[in-house]
Amino acid sequence: MTAADDSDATHASRPVSTPSSRWATAPTVLEPNQPADRPYRGGEGIATFRRGEYDATDPHTPEDFVGSTTTVHGSATVGLTTLEPGLTLRDAILDDPVAFLGQEHVAAYGADAMLLVKLLHTGERLFVHLHPSDGFAAEHLHDARGKTEAWAVVAVQDGVDGFAAVGFHRPVSAEEAARWFVEQDADAMLDAMHRVPLAAGSTLLVPAGVPHAIGPGITLVELQQPTDLSILLEWDGYNGLTVDDATLGIDPATALAALDGRAWDASEVASLAAAPRPVRADVEQLFPSEADRFFRAERVHVSGSSRLEAAYSIVVVTEGVFDVRYSGGSLSVAAGDTVLVPFGAGEVELVGEGVLIRAMPPLP
Repeated sequence: MTAADDSDATHASRPVSTPSSRWATAPTVLEPNQPADRPYRGGEGIATFRRGEYDATDPHTPEDFVGSTTTVHGSATVGLTTLEPGLTLRDAILDDPVAFLGQEHVAAYGADAMLLVKLLHTGERLFVHLHPSDGFAAEHLHDARGKTEAWAVVAVQDGVDGFAAVGFHRPVSAEEAARWFVEQDADAMLDAMHRVPLAAGSTLLVPAGVPHAIGPGITLVELQQPTDLSILLEWDGYNGLTVDDATLGIDPATALAALDGRAWDASEVASLAAAPRPVRADVEQLFPSEADRFFRAERVHVSGSSRLEAAYSIVVVTEGVFDVRYSGGSLSVAAGDTVLVPFGAGEVELVGEGVLIRAMPPLP
């Protein structure tokens, strides 16, 4: 049974109850949600960002699934955000999608939140990999969505030369990619890729199919289509990964056909890392307009007071302390907090001093 089938069965069999209204009408600070035994090391940067303690005995917790209605690949439940015992965010939205997401969103997308946000920390260099497109995922993986993603860097470890490797600077044939995959020639992979410097405040859009890797010591906020689909060009030496893991269970030749092997011009890569664009005095749009059909993100600079229109959103507070005021009350938040803001909370006012990243689904 697939993860999707499992989720349907779980929803159908759970006791009928509708406690969702309390979660659909008020912002909620979310607790860490870090699946164990992920393929690469990390997590200390997340603990630092969240003002918590890092458990060095569990070094493979590099991702915090924030406000997640998405499971890790191959699981029916791991990765889902739990609002209260017995109630996941996914089931709460299914109970009352209009309250959580808004009528226009539901008319366009149904009860699908269309968004996954993560906190991510690389305790080692992240392997060279890519994500399938929607078309590839539908044809070969029985999933309606692939995975375009984007990053907003919040910290780079002291003494580390922060970087990402993104896209090839020369054409790479299917035969060459297959040879790299068989020989696990990571040096050749990286040598053929553009190197993009990363620092706190950097942003980068990574379209589906584009090969990429992230250097060690990076803590970032990631927005992505809500799947956990990765095809790994590089897998050897990463937490017991196998060829089957690297190819999502399909044959390698088919999996590697998802790779964008064309030569990316330096200007094209630069456009993926374009500086955020001002929307108004206190708000910047973080990613290029090409991202808008997958997700949206704003950086909001709160100085005194800022207002945000009603929208389903995941908020990551990166600096400062402020209150989130809504029609039903007020919530105090600080740097390192992550907050679920449902459409049903209405317009919110932010009062104080600080900075946040506001992640939202695509517009209907």
